[in-house]
Amino acid sequence: MFSDKKNPSPSSSRKLNSPPAEETTPLIDNTKPLSSHPKTLANVFIAIVGAGVLGMPYAFKRTGWIMGLLILSFIAASTTYCMTLLVQIRRKLDSYENGTTNISSFGDLGFAVCGTLGRFVVDVLITLSQAGFCIGYLIFIANTLLHLFHDEPSSDLGLSSGMSRFTVKSLYIWGCFPFQLGLNSIKTLTHLAPLSIFADVVDIGAMGVVMLEDLRLIMRQRREVKAFGGVSVFFYGMGVALFGYEGIAMVLPIESEMKDNAKFNKILALSMGLTTLMYGAFGALGYFAFGDKTKDIITSNLGTGWISSLVQLGLCINLFFTFPLMMNPVYEIVERRFSGGRYSLWLRWLLVLIVSLVALFVPNFADFLSLVGSSVCCCLGFILPGLFHLLAFKDEQGCKGCSLDIGIMIFGVVLAISGTWFSLMEILSAKE
Repeated sequence: MFSDKKNPSPSSSRKLNSPPAEETTPLIDNTKPLSSHPKTLANVFIAIVGAGVLGMPYAFKRTGWIMGLLILSFIAASTTYCMTLLVQIRRKLDSYENGTTNISSFGDLGFAVCGTLGRFVVDVLITLSQAGFCIGYLIFIANTLLHLFHDEPSSDLGLSSGMSRFTVKSLYIWGCFPFQLGLNSIKTLTHLAPLSIFADVVDIGAMGVVMLEDLRLIMRQRREVKAFGGVSVFFYGMGVALFGYEGIAMVLPIESEMKDNAKFNKILALSMGLTTLMYGAFGALGYFAFGDKTKDIITSNLGTGWISSLVQLGLCINLFFTFPLMMNPVYEIVERRFSGGRYSLWLRWLLVLIVSLVALFVPNFADFLSLVGSSVCCCLGFILPGLFHLLAFKDEQGCKGCSLDIGIMIFGVVLAISGTWFSLMEILSAKE
């Protein structure tokens, strides 16, 4: 689950002698066995729930717990609606072509509606979002190890400033770098598939331990909490929530693999509802347990016992091995555009280097979640679905439908600009 939006990779099913990918080639091969209702429910749940849940208690601390719950509910409902818009567009295009359009990914849909430009925009945003998730993983790993093994988080081990400034956190990130080069050199996801099962087991166990610890602390001592925050933290909370719900890139692949996809919308709504309940409980309990002392990564609030240490180390190992899984969609897109769809080791290593460098300069995990959610995830979750739906249905949905699509786009633009601004202010103020 914390492995976030696990986009399936076409390279895992692409034959060795297949021709180079072209603009019209579907990004995802649509030859997998169809999924049952329970499996589809689980796939949606796993695709949505990611590492962003670890920042929910801190977001509740900033927004207040009632405002946090309201934001979660609103984002869940809005995101679910926008996901169904994408499904509507694909089904309409399929009806025109008797089900032969081969639209099985967000990028394919962008190409079908807006041509090359549509696919390019979607590819860029998915690349940024997936890379953003991996940057968050490195921040989490470095901050968690810093919390476990060092009493003074700001202790410096080296030189003065800029790229020469080696803090303990940066050493942990650079320590991961050579190993990530090796893992990200693997051509196919087949050899990494067992890590997905391991990730889910670790994530469920970790969340259970954290929530039990929260309940124990709440029963022992009730801390003072606030219900509402200000306007600025409202946009901050919206960004964190968007990061947590950003599974929109996985909707079309999952829907296309469902046996009875006529019931997909109901299963999607059920899975989003369950996810919202879990996010709300996790965020509220974490905030109630630690109050104003709630940290940006909730596991950092846990004690120093061996169970707490195992949970945090388990999450670090999980995200460490999830990194190449999350970067694979980025490699598919970049290799498709710069090496004719063929495997390119130097491109992969360059991307790992860029991700690692960005992670060095982001001080706060939750602030970064808000930035990615407000910028990239907002575009994927609101602006593009509204735009694509407007273009596909403009001749048949009337003024009311067009106004709703335009309203979704305007809301996305306002949220993206304001949320990105406030998130950047938080990150820059943390560095001062």
